[in-house]
Amino acid sequence: MTKARPTTSHRRRHVARKPLAAGLGAVGVLAGAWYATATPTTTTTAAAPQLAAVTNTTVNLAAKFPYLSAGYNNTREWTRTATAVAPNGTLRVAWPASDGVHVTPLTAAGRRSGTDTVVKGAKEVGGLVAHNDGFALLTRVSDTNKWKETAAALIRYKNGTQAFRTKLTGTASHDTAPLLDGQLTWNGTKYGTYFVVHGAGGFADGHFGDKLSYVSAKGAKLTGGWSWGCSHNEGIALHAETTGAFTSLCFDDWRSGLFVSTGIGAPDNAPAVQREQCWAGYCGGTFAGRTGDLVKSSTGRYATAFASRGAASAAKNPDDASGRGWTVKPKTSTHQVAVAFLKNRNTPAGKPVYLTSAAGTENVDVHIAPYGKDRLLVSWESLKNAKCSSGTCTGTFTGTHLRLIDWNGALKTPDKVVQARISGDVATLKDGSLTWAYAPVTPSYASALTGASPTTTTLKVARLKP
Repeated sequence: MTKARPTTSHRRRHVARKPLAAGLGAVGVLAGAWYATATPTTTTTAAAPQLAAVTNTTVNLAAKFPYLSAGYNNTREWTRTATAVAPNGTLRVAWPASDGVHVTPLTAAGRRSGTDTVVKGAKEVGGLVAHNDGFALLTRVSDTNKWKETAAALIRYKNGTQAFRTKLTGTASHDTAPLLDGQLTWNGTKYGTYFVVHGAGGFADGHFGDKLSYVSAKGAKLTGGWSWGCSHNEGIALHAETTGAFTSLCFDDWRSGLFVSTGIGAPDNAPAVQREQCWAGYCGGTFAGRTGDLVKSSTGRYATAFASRGAASAAKNPDDASGRGWTVKPKTSTHQVAVAFLKNRNTPAGKPVYLTSAAGTENVDVHIAPYGKDRLLVSWESLKNAKCSSGTCTGTFTGTHLRLIDWNGALKTPDKVVQARISGDVATLKDGSLTWAYAPVTPSYASALTGASPTTTTLKVARLKP
């Protein structure tokens, strides 16, 4: 287990990033709104037949969905929606509202098939697993602790009724979960829950780290995982495995970079995927709602995508007596789109491949998903004329990009700019099609989010066939 830092001078602050619950009940639209006047066009190229058109269905919502969240420095971020597919092919979509987290049932075609299940008291979509008879949701719920913060919880519903509600933080473990930035996975036998924690007593009092907990199909806590890992964790990725530890990644600001955290419970000796300057807000965003994901190939390799500023230099911090701290000087002021590969669940494979390089363009909301048998779909949003401060940037939105690459990072199609946004988890259907839910608005990143989120009462469910 990693020991707490010797000082509290670099704690994750409440003011650095507001918990998602703030403003969920607000309905006002901000001045300098999220809507943009320009509509991006679809780019057609000779290679376009390899990348089919994105089709959409519209789902009407039973409550108002506040589709923006304030990130570090109040940067505008999509409020995470999670889309998951059940074994029988039906879909569930989770999204937060003022009365809790709604889980909307959909047909395989993306059309509403029933009324929402509203998980009362739930504060955040930290991950979703769809089952034939319902779903499991990683979220936050009220709790009693010294910080007066929420607790992480895994909640399972069967046939419209709550089957269990298992708290994953609490007084006994000296931790809370004021935000999750989490991942939830399922291997058919057990759940893996990976999320941010705040020390509330004990050796880590006042510090921020991460926690990996396994839970049985009946809601019992299982052995394995860890109580304190990457610290501070600025991004989480998790992939379920049939045996052994689930494969995991974390952005760690203490060691400065993206690391393989699988099975180690601490980042001190974790293999580095990429060194990054990862002070709060400087990394490209949190998995999986706002950047990246972790995809496995049929041969056992892994791929992840993230927004990266690279490293012009990286060295251990001589002022850190623990020997664990690193100092990284970023290579670029803006974030570029990077894809990294792992040979197996523990071993990075070479240096990341960069898909973008324009110095004045900021790239956000990076995602990766499997596309067919041997390709990967990478998506991101671009901002031209970027102005950056303290690791975050504003700029003029120029479109949502889709690009196909192979498992070596080689280009398979040029960018295709589409109107469908990717604002959370992407699900893979039985036929290999990708599907996800998003708010049907065109974003603007021209200014920070300084008030309540605008809302929508519809979602679009997108589908992309390989």
